[in-house]
Amino acid sequence: MKPKLLAVDDEEFNLDIMRRHLTKAGFDVILAEDGLAALEKLEENLDIDVIVLDRMMPRMDGMELLERVKSDPRFQDIPVVMQTAAAMTEQVLQGVKGGVHYYLTKPYKSVLLVGMVKAAMEDAQNKKKMKEEVKKGQLVFGLMRQSSFQFRTLDEAKALAFYLANCFPEPQTAVYGLHELLVNAVEHGNLGITYSEKTNLVLSGGLQDEIEHRLASDQYRKRIASVTFSATDDALIVNIKDEGGGFDWKKYLELCSDRMTDPHGRGIATSRRLSFHDMQYLGCGNEVVCKFNLK
Repeated sequence: MKPKLLAVDDEEFNLDIMRRHLTKAGFDVILAEDGLAALEKLEENLDIDVIVLDRMMPRMDGMELLERVKSDPRFQDIPVVMQTAAAMTEQVLQGVKGGVHYYLTKPYKSVLLVGMVKAAMEDAQNKKKMKEEVKKGQLVFGLMRQSSFQFRTLDEAKALAFYLANCFPEPQTAVYGLHELLVNAVEHGNLGITYSEKTNLVLSGGLQDEIEHRLASDQYRKRIASVTFSATDDALIVNIKDEGGGFDWKKYLELCSDRMTDPHGRGIATSRRLSFHDMQYLGCGNEVVCKFNLK
């Protein structure tokens, strides 16, 4: 079954462009000319997978529609890509606060449109799967006081995220941050995939192949990442360390409008806001300590 996409824009020309590019990319595209029409389409199609939303529209603009969507339990988990001619920082951050983590600034190329839509939808699907996995077991994990693990692959990182999330009072919230940071330790840490490299690989669809290639290469295959978990009466602490060369972590602690039009790059800031009360990078950035306060 084709993924179903709702495109909302008051310009018929823009709707036609999105319809052509996204239909060619394998989406079932539904069109709406403003926010009110979009709400009607959502009521008629409860299986929408992703929304591409214009900010400036008559009758009901993109921000008002976003608020309506995110306040409705039926639609609140649908990923939204905001397309706009306004790339001002305060407007982008306003959208972020409303639940938009993916932005397209007009005019844009078709490859960026398709890549951004696919990245937003994949991110939402991963979050849904993580929440479902976490539900499977929370019985004895709250009793664990200390543990340590080593991991090398993305599958191992994901399995550890599910496992450790069950030690937290709100595992479905914790799993997102744990998953992002453990995966980062593999991709950006041990495998040395840079930010710009990942951007190109996501847009070209070659990220997974490149990860597998590097995992098998002589340069990277012996690198191991580690994670330790400890619990006290006051806090839960997770320490993640990789064998990479580190990175300039300071600029990734907050959501930045300059990166909102990239198909990735929000994981650290979102984890810091959503999953933990404190996050500290050590040394060159190849070690991070996350803290969740219990009191």
